Amino acid sequence: MKYLYFLLLTILPVIGMSQEISFSYDLYNTYENYREPSLNIRRIKHPDILTLIHKLRHNSKFVVHKLGESVEKRELFLIKIGTGKTKIFLWSQMHGDESTATMALFDIFNFFSANDFLNETREKILSETTLYFLPMVNPDGAQIFQRRNIWELDLNRDAARLVSPEAEILMNTFDSLKAEFGFNLHDQNTRYSVGKDYKQATISFLAPAFNEQKEMSEKRERAVKLIGMMNQILQQFIPGHVAKYSDEYEPRAFGDTFQKKGTSTILIESGGWKDDTEKQFIRKINFISLLSGFFSITKNSYEEIPKENYDQIPFNDDQLFDLLLKNVTVEKNGRHIPFDIAINITEQNSDSGTAFTSFGSIEDIGDLSIFHGIEEMDCSGLVLKEGKIFPKKIETEKELSEIDFQKLVEDGILFLPVQKTILKSKTKQQLQDEFPVCLVEDSDFHADIKIGAKPAFYLYKNNKPKYVVSGGKVIRLNLYPVNSDR
Repeated sequence: MKYLYFLLLTILPVIGMSQEISFSYDLYNTYENYREPSLNIRRIKHPDILTLIHKLRHNSKFVVHKLGESVEKRELFLIKIGTGKTKIFLWSQMHGDESTATMALFDIFNFFSANDFLNETREKILSETTLYFLPMVNPDGAQIFQRRNIWELDLNRDAARLVSPEAEILMNTFDSLKAEFGFNLHDQNTRYSVGKDYKQATISFLAPAFNEQKEMSEKRERAVKLIGMMNQILQQFIPGHVAKYSDEYEPRAFGDTFQKKGTSTILIESGGWKDDTEKQFIRKINFISLLSGFFSITKNSYEEIPKENYDQIPFNDDQLFDLLLKNVTVEKNGRHIPFDIAINITEQNSDSGTAFTSFGSIEDIGDLSIFHGIEEMDCSGLVLKEGKIFPKKIETEKELSEIDFQKLVEDGILFLPVQKTILKSKTKQQLQDEFPVCLVEDSDFHADIKIGAKPAFYLYKNNKPKYVVSGGKVIRLNLYPVNSDR
């Protein structure tokens, strides 16, 4: 009976959502017609969206209003479309390095500007709702692709004091609109899992609490039901990849505060999807989720969703590493011990915040059988051998460019000491993209397999090197014919 109950919770709402599901598939299949082509990478800047916002000023469907300026005098805008009685307010990129939804908002503007077979649904949304968008709340942070604003304040912990001009603008806008629904759009850690599962949490929802007791008011329950509807939609496209964000009450946060003030507020966190570093697929999923939510609001169909659907969505959990090597044989004190080795990859911004370099570090070692890897490899029968360090320090980029990296790898050398200035050079990144060699500043560097170390080592099979692990990559050595095991 219990299984039947949960099955009905899942199936019955879908049966009653045929129009929403049909609409979501139309959006999925025609998305490229609306995708804003000028936004192709996560590290978008204020000038990138400023150009697009100025174009909207010439579109009669939209009203664009300047709200104020950031600390560094970058403009914040409110973009309005629709004539309906139900007000919906969306704000994005309160954290400067969380841009996925900002890209999706400009796709949504293109959708509402289009003239095609979806006109009937488009016009229904715009006649029943009025949509208000505040994209890129934190343009100064976006400029250098950092979470906090230029004063190093987390804007989502400034809803009570309103110290920063950006937070004050957001609160004043919210208070003036008195919207029925609010969408708080963020990005989250790409290594969050869906509960204890191995799947990445691609989208995580939350109907924020408005007090410590996490009570359920009518307005919060409305958000809960709408999330239940959007979850049903997304299960069609990313089955098993939807989670819930932590529901601990945070009185300094905007979502919790807006919920307390009576707006049905929904947090959407964009997480990870394998091989989607720039989050272009997740951007598409945001586009579908938000438009499907608007459509459901116009029909009030979300009201038919049992609130238990929301309760059944698993919370985010920390079950994933970027790379997990299982059952690696490691020699320790004359013994051969099976280790699992977990590696995570970190991005380091360039000074301009436009580009980045990535590097791996060993996150954990031991029995990691309860965890999973976004990339995972069973290394049974493979023996770890540490890489050696090159005996001479490289002083110039010219010397670096003359190094035979293939021969280094064949000779067991995975660490190359270089001058500090070279560590910031483009040559360094180009070479490391092609060859699995770590450039290090310290000539006395020792390649230990320990927590926090750079992962650079060989995996041997039958006394022959078969793989190199460098950074967060596993590379087959048949790329290097001299030591191939063929």
